[in-house]
Amino acid sequence: MQGEPGASFGFSVLGSIRIHRAGAELTLGTRQQRLVLALLLARAGAPVAVAELVDLLWDEQAPASAVNVVHRHIGELRRLLEPGLPTRSTGRHILRELSGYRLRVDEQSLDLLRFRALSRSARRSLQDGDPESALRHGLDGLALWRGRCAAGLEPASRRHPVFLAVEAERAQTVREAADAAERCGRLGEVLAPLRLAAELHPLDESLQSRLLLALAADGRQAEAVEVYRVVRRRLADDLGVEPGEELREAYDRLLHQRTPPVPAGPSSALPRPAQLPPDLPSFHGRDEMIAEARAALARPGGPAVLAIDGMPGVGKTALAVRLAHELAGGYPDGQLYVDLRGHGREEVMGADEALRGLLGSLGVPRDGIPAELHAQAGLYRGRLAGRRLLIVLDNCRDAEQVRHLLPGGPGCLVIVTSRSRLTALQTTAGAYPLPVGLPSAGEARAMLLDLLHGPADPSAVDAVVAACGRLPLALAMAASRVASLPPTSPTSPAFAAEPAGSSAGLDDFDGDDPQTGLRAVFSWSYEALSGPAARLFRLLPLHPGPDISVAGAAALAGVPPRVGRALVGELSRAHLVSEDGPGRFRVHGLLLAFAAELGEDSDSPAERAAARLRLHRTGE
Repeated sequence: MQGEPGASFGFSVLGSIRIHRAGAELTLGTRQQRLVLALLLARAGAPVAVAELVDLLWDEQAPASAVNVVHRHIGELRRLLEPGLPTRSTGRHILRELSGYRLRVDEQSLDLLRFRALSRSARRSLQDGDPESALRHGLDGLALWRGRCAAGLEPASRRHPVFLAVEAERAQTVREAADAAERCGRLGEVLAPLRLAAELHPLDESLQSRLLLALAADGRQAEAVEVYRVVRRRLADDLGVEPGEELREAYDRLLHQRTPPVPAGPSSALPRPAQLPPDLPSFHGRDEMIAEARAALARPGGPAVLAIDGMPGVGKTALAVRLAHELAGGYPDGQLYVDLRGHGREEVMGADEALRGLLGSLGVPRDGIPAELHAQAGLYRGRLAGRRLLIVLDNCRDAEQVRHLLPGGPGCLVIVTSRSRLTALQTTAGAYPLPVGLPSAGEARAMLLDLLHGPADPSAVDAVVAACGRLPLALAMAASRVASLPPTSPTSPAFAAEPAGSSAGLDDFDGDDPQTGLRAVFSWSYEALSGPAARLFRLLPLHPGPDISVAGAAALAGVPPRVGRALVGELSRAHLVSEDGPGRFRVHGLLLAFAAELGEDSDSPAERAAARLRLHRTGE
């Protein structure tokens, strides 16, 4: 990194934390200051939220002054890098990013980025059939390590997911260097890094199997046999399992003194999954949103996460899949897709279940996946390190559900879809928000015509679009209903005669299976609400106008304005209401019809009458 004229910085995180300026090592301050710097370095130029720094510095309850303490440490680090920098000045090296900070670094200034570049070169050489170059690059990268990541800052360096993810990158590079060395007939050259990696990851059978082969190649058969016995006992005691196929095969080769076979081609290349669902041929419009996403990704230091949110049935998944197909060419190492079941009939998918599936898709055998969540996340991030994959995390319930599924470094792109506004993902992961609204009338008309697969009366098409309130899911159900009508029937189904938001009209969106109809889809969002917010949602149809203020909503619910504002905020984050203008909120017609049905079923006539009276007194 270049600072003021004549000065350059070198940052070290692959071992103890160090800063060199013009060749001289700078003296760092307190342990907390070094922890702040360690996390900035381990993120390698990606933003770190202040909340994450607070969690790092205090294992238990943080004091009320925690945020101010973090800001003070940042200020001290800035003045360390730029002596004489005035108090509260930003400086050139530690930049404010959303609700956090990032450190400006590059391959010349940070050992972690140099390590990643060498690991990528080694991986490409191995895949191209050049194991000699792969081994050279891999060993050069591993030579940059001088101990554990953020050594000296225990226990954080041994527990925090970011530091564990960097350690997992080292383990993956050791594996690949061993594969290259095996193909070159030079396994002895990776014995030292293999010993260390196997010691740090005692239950990683892929590392232990390579260690057995390296020891055997170096003439240390007795030591290799003892390593196998220790690993087998540890697997039984800690996990209750026997060694997997890879470790058993390595042991069998050892016992029979068979030289490990040299693959003819780059068979050790990591899998390249291709899991994207098919693109929808009826997808129309969203051109501005796709262009906005492309522009954000093209900027230097652009986001690694795109967060797509919107109301039920608005087409979030369709947009994510279209965007993923368009961007897939820039991610040659593959595409992963997971339906997280955040809203639906099935149980919400836990992060551990999602990680097991993702690791399996990345070539990790089932018995090689650790049981502990943080260890799974570390292994997953290690498998992604230095690669370019596109990952679609569909139907997410909230930011916490995907926290462990995000890559630990640059190179990969994650597209997340959710019915909830993922504000926390923006602050903690620098996600770029892409809120999805209703398509325009023209886009909705084009979508419906594509779904109908044939000519249709324009007035009937407009009537169906209006009855559906331009909601893509409703349009798809309408087209399906039309397709089931006899050829002599009118072009538009019966619900086209109903205005959008008519309760009678909802009956026509149930289809053959009410469990997949519009009511069911809406109910998944409704059931995720708190009790008071759900009650307010049921009362909203009692308001006579097209939109309602916070004061009107509070009057309907019979709560103070402050509480009403919080309830409206919850509905807004769930995309069950949308802010039309400053302080005015609107409900989609079909959602309004759904809310009216719920209110009639759940709230007594007396309660509804009292809500109308309270609303009338506000003048709304």
